[in-house]
Amino acid sequence: MYYIKNSLALFACLLCLNLFSQSDFEGLGETSFSLNHKVSGDYKINFAVRSRYYLYQDNDFNFENRQLDMVHFSTLNLDYNHSLSLGVQYRLRESIDGGSNELRLTQQFNYTKRNLALRFGHRVRFEQRILENLTILRSRYRFALDFPLNGEKLDVGENYLITSMETLLSHSKKIKPELDNRTTVHLGWLVSETLKMQFGLEYRFEALNIKTEEKLFILTSLILKV
Repeated sequence: MYYIKNSLALFACLLCLNLFSQSDFEGLGETSFSLNHKVSGDYKINFAVRSRYYLYQDNDFNFENRQLDMVHFSTLNLDYNHSLSLGVQYRLRESIDGGSNELRLTQQFNYTKRNLALRFGHRVRFEQRILENLTILRSRYRFALDFPLNGEKLDVGENYLITSMETLLSHSKKIKPELDNRTTVHLGWLVSETLKMQFGLEYRFEALNIKTEEKLFILTSLILKV
């Protein structure tokens, strides 16, 4: 596990050096805080606040706030492996960087399966992104894999790894269909029975079928179960 951690760190450094050398590359950061609450055995809710900011753009390092997201999800477990979720999100941009504010509605189906220490996850989302002068319909599919880095069971004080790949298709009457791809790696730490900390990297290819834009996100998150 020590070898895995060091290999991931080296890979991340090499990736950053390669991307920062590209003229069309942007680097961003996203910090989030989440509250999870289990209402009953089959029903849980989640509230999150996320802040996104530029770290590298126009061939220069700089810090510039981009947006603030407020998110809610309600999830109903159908059985041990399947769940349905409804989400609503409000994105504040107009007063931060001049972009359009956004209301986003989400419908989600999730399937997970565990094999010893490994847990596989398939997630399908349908989103309606309502902006000031535009409504975008987006379909998303994500495959994820997570596992503890110490043994087969995650205990307090131990680390875990989450990896995922996601494909997104956006379309609207006013714009061409747009295809995106995201690859994400998270390293997490179970601080206590109710608290997790995560650090991750996400590499995005946006508008693959039109004019590809590449972005690297540095992700930090705090997840509290109440």
